[in-house]
Amino acid sequence: MIQKEIVLPSYSRGFHNIDQELLPLLDNLPETGMLNIFIQHTSAGILINEGADPSVLVDFNSYFDRLVKENEPYYTHIYEGSDDMPAHIKSALTSTSLNIPISNGKLNLGTWQSIYLCEFRNQGGRRRLVLTIW
Repeated sequence: MIQKEIVLPSYSRGFHNIDQELLPLLDNLPETGMLNIFIQHTSAGILINEGADPSVLVDFNSYFDRLVKENEPYYTHIYEGSDDMPAHIKSALTSTSLNIPISNGKLNLGTWQSIYLCEFRNQGGRRRLVLTIW
């Protein structure tokens, strides 16, 4: 088993393809196995989805922002800014962890699939990921 921690650069609010940051770190994968990606944050998430058409990401942003609004009067966790509680809720609706099969020494993602950081804070800062390969 191999485990490494990486720190992603700060991203603006939205859904960001992080394939180009992850794949170079995964150049020596076993012939078969599994990659687990875990994000160490409660106001961001990770997911796998459409990687070919960027309009999917625009639609994700629109949907999540309509589904979970800022400044709702019933929020009690408001001390970290108007985007914080909605970010926690959005994070709960996505994933904190992904498992991706490794086949023939490569991630066995579908043809159109990419890995995304879901940044739900306006200024979330650098995000930490733990990558575990077994």
